Amino acid sequence: MLLDQQFLRIPGPTPIPPSVQRAMAQPMIGHRGNETSELLRSIKPRLKKVFGTDQDVMIVTGSGTSGLEAAVVNAVKPLDEVLVIVTGAFGARFVKICEAYGIRVHIYEVEWGKAFDPNEIRNYLRRFPEVSAVFATYCETSTGVMNPIHELASAVKEVSDALIIVDGVSCVGGVETKMDDWGIDIMVTGSQKAFMLPAGLLFIGVSERAWKVIDSNPNRGFYLDLTKYRKDLDKDTTPFTPALSLLFGLDQALAMMEKEGLENVYGRHTLMKEMVRAAFMALKIPLLTNDKDASDTVTAVQPEDFNAEEFRKVINKEFRLSVAGGQDRLKGKIFRIGHMGYCSPADVLQTLSMIEIGLIKSGKNIELGKGVAAAQRIYLEKGENMR
Repeated sequence: MLLDQQFLRIPGPTPIPPSVQRAMAQPMIGHRGNETSELLRSIKPRLKKVFGTDQDVMIVTGSGTSGLEAAVVNAVKPLDEVLVIVTGAFGARFVKICEAYGIRVHIYEVEWGKAFDPNEIRNYLRRFPEVSAVFATYCETSTGVMNPIHELASAVKEVSDALIIVDGVSCVGGVETKMDDWGIDIMVTGSQKAFMLPAGLLFIGVSERAWKVIDSNPNRGFYLDLTKYRKDLDKDTTPFTPALSLLFGLDQALAMMEKEGLENVYGRHTLMKEMVRAAFMALKIPLLTNDKDASDTVTAVQPEDFNAEEFRKVINKEFRLSVAGGQDRLKGKIFRIGHMGYCSPADVLQTLSMIEIGLIKSGKNIELGKGVAAAQRIYLEKGENMR
C-alpha cells in the first residue's frame, strides 16, 4: 500500500480535482480589489444555472450547517410556526436549529430510508394554517434518500402560503435543480459535496417571495444576514472577508461542470447510483432504500449477516478506502458509499472491487466479481454518453 494513497468514498467531503487544487493554490489577492470583483462577476451567472434560478445566489464563507441556520434566522421569526419534514438525521438538524431560535416546530417524520409523500404533507398542513415555512431535505445524506422536492411546493401551495426551504447540501450540483420552476423559496448547499471543493463555502438561492419575508424580518442576525450579501453581491463584493482560495477553486469547478455539461453531470451521477445498487443486489446485500427513493449521490447499505463497522475498518486497513457509517439511530447498522462530485464510473468499479475483497475478509461469503460484473453490465447498457 502506498503510504499517501487513499480512496475517499464518503458523502462529503469529496475528492478534489487536480485542476481545482491548482486553482486554489494561486497567489492571494486583495479581497476588495478589482480582481476579486471580476471573479465574482464570472461566478454569479454560472451559479444561477446550477440552482435553476434567475435570482442571484448568495456566497457565504461557512459550513453547510451555517447555511441551514442562515435560512432559519432570515426567513423565520421567534414564536413563528414551521413544519419540518424529517426523513433522517439532517432533517432532524433543521428541527434543532429552529428550536434554538425559539421557533415553534411541527415535525412530520417519515420512516428513515423512505422519501416523504407530498400529498401526505399537504394533508398534514391543513391542520396547521399558521405555519409560515416548510423545511425539507432534498438528499437525506444519512439514509441515502432523494426526496421529491420537485413536487413539494405545488402540494404545499394548495393549502398554505408557507415558504419552501430546502437543504440541498449533499446533491445540488450533482442532480437536476430547478428552484424557480419547482417553486422553491430558499435552497442551500455547500462546497464540499457535488461542487468538488473543500468545506468552507455555502451557497443560498432565494426567491422574490422569500426576499419579501426576509426584508420584513427585523431579527436576521449579523454575520448570516442575507440582505447584506445581496446588497454587496450587486456590487460584486462581499460584506465580510471571503474565502478567496475557495472562490478560485469554485471558478474552476464550475468550468469543469460546464465543459462536461450539466445534463451529463446529472446523468453521470444517476449512472453511478445504478451501478452501485446493481452490485449490491447481485451480491444479495440489502440496501436501505428502494429504487424509487434512492439518491443519485449516496447509497446506504444495510447488511444483515456482517458487521457494518467492522467491514469499514477492514477496507480502510486493507486499501485506505473510506466509506461512511450510519448516523443517529442508524449508527452501526448501515454504511454509506458516496458517489458524487469528482467521481466517475471507473472510480465506482474500482471501489466495488475493493469492497468485494473487504466483504470476504469480513467473513461474508460472496462470489468474487459478481457485484463488479453487475455494475459493468449497467455501464455497458447505459454509459454510452460517459465516454
